[in-house]
Amino acid sequence: MKFTFVTLFQNLIEGYFQDSILKRAIESDCFSVGYLNPRDFSLSRHKKVDDTAVGGGAGMVMNPQPLYDALNELKSTDKNVHIIFVTPVAKQFMQSDAKRLSQKSHVAFVSGRYEGIDERVIEEFADELFSIGDYILTGGELPSLVMCDAIARNIEGVLGNSDSLSVESFETPLLEAPSFSKPQDYRGRSVPSEYLKGNHSKIRSLKLALSECKTQFFRPEQLLKHRTRKSYEK
Repeated sequence: MKFTFVTLFQNLIEGYFQDSILKRAIESDCFSVGYLNPRDFSLSRHKKVDDTAVGGGAGMVMNPQPLYDALNELKSTDKNVHIIFVTPVAKQFMQSDAKRLSQKSHVAFVSGRYEGIDERVIEEFADELFSIGDYILTGGELPSLVMCDAIARNIEGVLGNSDSLSVESFETPLLEAPSFSKPQDYRGRSVPSEYLKGNHSKIRSLKLALSECKTQFFRPEQLLKHRTRKSYEK
């Protein structure tokens, strides 16, 4: 699989893939990462990529020509590329989207800057639009990295133990149960005693109860989904 980041600031992204799990995944050819800079396609004398907004308003907007030509070249080199635009005015990115997109052969993230991207480019090239939350950032690079990370870890071979995917938060409506490591006691706090007895059936029951408690506290709407699903399955 390949990821392409369409961005004015490649250096903001590169470092994320130079350590840990994703670095090893790239070295093992689980996926590859490429970059495309719209500024390289600008026809203006000073390689401008932004202009004032038509109709007025504060700030500048990424004008269509550089981005249009960059994405046109991207599609000409790979007609199967799946192009995602990052924007706060879109549906929220979910774990189900990460799993689905991990089956694609090529995903490209378009990172906007300034006050946004000319809508005509989005209409021409977007396969999907995503937001990662109800807040505003200075650019699309961080959301692009968030989505790439979430997608990549669902690619076969990226995680050392693929079984870990099945117990994570959002694989079901419930949040993941609390995790503990050695030592058994630390500064007067101990891990739940049931975890130490080796009865896997009781451990699973306890983890489910703790997962429900955590979901009730942090994401009560998710607990409602869980209970609705259980009721439906009966």
